[in-house]
Amino acid sequence: MIFGWAMYDWANSAYATTLMVAILPVYFAGVIVPPGGFEVGGQMYAPETLWGFMVSASAVFVLIAAPVLGAIADFSGSKKRFLFVFCYTGVAAGVLLSFCEKGDVWLSMFLFILTQIGFVGGNVFYDAFLPEIAPEGKEDQISSRGFAYGYVGGGIQFALSLALVACHEMFGLTEAEAARIGMLFSVIWWGGFSLITFFSLKEPRGRQGLPMDFRRVPLPIGYVRAGFSRVWNTMMKIRRFRQLLLFLAAFFLYNEGIQTVIQMATIYGRQELHLSTAALMVTLLIVQIVAFLGAMLFARISDSAGTKRAVMISLAGWSGVVIYAYFIQSALEFFVLGAVTGLVLGGSQAISRSFYSSIIPVGASAEFFGFYSVVSKFSAIWGPFSFAIIRHWTGSSRNSIIALTVFFVLGLILLGLVDERKARSIKDEDFFA
Repeated sequence: MIFGWAMYDWANSAYATTLMVAILPVYFAGVIVPPGGFEVGGQMYAPETLWGFMVSASAVFVLIAAPVLGAIADFSGSKKRFLFVFCYTGVAAGVLLSFCEKGDVWLSMFLFILTQIGFVGGNVFYDAFLPEIAPEGKEDQISSRGFAYGYVGGGIQFALSLALVACHEMFGLTEAEAARIGMLFSVIWWGGFSLITFFSLKEPRGRQGLPMDFRRVPLPIGYVRAGFSRVWNTMMKIRRFRQLLLFLAAFFLYNEGIQTVIQMATIYGRQELHLSTAALMVTLLIVQIVAFLGAMLFARISDSAGTKRAVMISLAGWSGVVIYAYFIQSALEFFVLGAVTGLVLGGSQAISRSFYSSIIPVGASAEFFGFYSVVSKFSAIWGPFSFAIIRHWTGSSRNSIIALTVFFVLGLILLGLVDERKARSIKDEDFFA
């Protein structure tokens, strides 16, 4: 079952790498948005500013819905069903997005937001399986394995798309046509390989059933009311657990920086450094390859030094990444930046997720990963939004990228206050007594 779970990361990482990070930002800035920017409400906006707003907007839905959907999935025993719905909503919207052409700005923005909702919403339920399928004490290794599968699967698919774009003339295609085919290929990969997950992954725990107070209303309304009620009650109880709150606060801050770098790096290279499409895609391929090694490396660091220290090491690396990004000028420097980014990316994402899974109640994993997703996606709103605002006000993305050091430093400080031993001592009965 662990293999089937990890294969979802293999599947959806193709979308994340090829469409979301690599091809669409370049295609959006160079083809879809007219030269000179796009007018909204009488104000002209640069492509990278629009991109930042789009990324922020796509996180709002999950921010609002994820905790309730997670609670509903726990009550009904339907995490797998929710995963399926979000996955193929994203796939369908991604297919339509790959057909957008020059001037389709509003349509592209709408379809991208819908695809992102499918992607990040599905990850709520994918993540929620981790504490249920991982043996006790093995969360770091299983989480890292999932990310490693994602880096390999996404890297293979991206390498094929990169070859198509780089050699488009050999296939009788324009670069824009090759880019659209690459995007289409990525979402088909996502939907196709996800079938392995849906056929092999089982709901490990039985259906809990609705509390008696909510069984007197029609079933859909009962689940929604029960979901809101459980989320509210959990929010009231979770305040008593200082270590969990400290970790979530730290994660909120440093994930602001991580998500912004992931979402904005390609368009930063294109618009600020004026790098070619080939240079940008080669850099992202380097990120994928090194991130696989980074996930494995930080799993070992976690085993020897502890989970908290492993994350703190990665955050120090992230601070160096954004400082270096402010000064770079050439494609070679961008390649080096990609390699270092891949190393710390693989560590920070996998170990953060596994640490969280080790301190939450297993019986409410979907609900608590809904909270995790709220924190993650709330940060995914404000980081790119801040990037876009600073870019719009100052006229330079370099000012936006250097500002991200604030998120990493503050996150590092708060994480240092977390007592790892006390955090792992939290028991199910503490929450639900």
